[in-house]
Amino acid sequence: MTPDDYCQQKSAASGSSFYYSFLFLPPERRQAIMALYAFCREVDDVVDECSDTAMARAKLAWWRTEVGALYEGHPSHPVTQALATALPRFAITQELLQEIIDGMEMDLDMARYATFKDLNLYCYRVASVVGLLAAEIFGYTDRHTLKYAHDLGLAFQLTNIIRDVGEDARRGRIYLPVDELQQFNVPAADLLQARYSDNFRALMEFQVQRAQATYDKALSQLPAADRKAQKAGLVMAAIYRTTLNEIVRDGYQVLDRRLSLTPVRKLWIATTTWLKN
Repeated sequence: MTPDDYCQQKSAASGSSFYYSFLFLPPERRQAIMALYAFCREVDDVVDECSDTAMARAKLAWWRTEVGALYEGHPSHPVTQALATALPRFAITQELLQEIIDGMEMDLDMARYATFKDLNLYCYRVASVVGLLAAEIFGYTDRHTLKYAHDLGLAFQLTNIIRDVGEDARRGRIYLPVDELQQFNVPAADLLQARYSDNFRALMEFQVQRAQATYDKALSQLPAADRKAQKAGLVMAAIYRTTLNEIVRDGYQVLDRRLSLTPVRKLWIATTTWLKN
C-alpha cells in the first residue's frame, strides 16, 4: 500500500462528510487534502482511542517529532510521507500542523470550557487551522478567502460539538460552555445521563443559531474570484448544514444518538453543490 493509498483509505473509512468534498478535486489537490485529513484523523484518534493519558501524550509527542522529520526530509509514517509529496506544491506549514496537535492535546488537559471565548482557542486549533490549510490546497487569489476559511472551520467545529454532545459527554468531555449551561439551567449531569428537557432543547437551539450565523458570516467573506477554487469547502458546508438542519428536525436528539447522513445522501449533496457552484 502506498502512502497515498493509506491516506485515501483512512479518509474513506472515517465516513466523514469531508471525504465526499474531496472526490471532485484535481488529482494533486485531492492527494494533498487527503493527506492533510488523514493527518488530522491520526492525531485525533490518539486522543479518542487511547484511555491512558500518559500514553496519549507520548503518542502526540511522537507525532510532533514526526512532523519535524517531515520538514527535515525524512518522514517515516505513511501520512507524513504523503504530506511530503504535497509540501513543494502547497503552503502547508510546520507551525500549523503543530498547532493542530496542540489542539488535540487540549483534550487531555481540558474537559470543560468556562465560556465560549475560552472554547474559541480549541476550535481555532482543531478546525480553523485545518480550514486555513485546506484553503491553501484548494487555491485562492484574494487573501480575504483566508477569513472565510477560518470562520468556515469554526462553523464545522460548532456543528461537530452540537452533533456529538452525548458521545463527547460519555468520553468525559463537555464542549458546551459552562456559563451557557448555567444560563439555560441545564446541569452537566443531564448531558452525562442523556436526560432531555425543554431547557436542553432551548440550549441546543441557541447553539444551532450561533453555528448557522457562523456559516453565514464565513460564506459572506468568500470573494467571488475564489468561489470556483473553493468549491470543496462549499460542498462541505452544504453537507454540514444539512446535518445541522436534520438535528433541528429531529428535535435535538443528540444525547443518546449521533445523527449522520447516509453516504448516498452525502454524495448527492456533494454532486449537486459542486455542479451549481
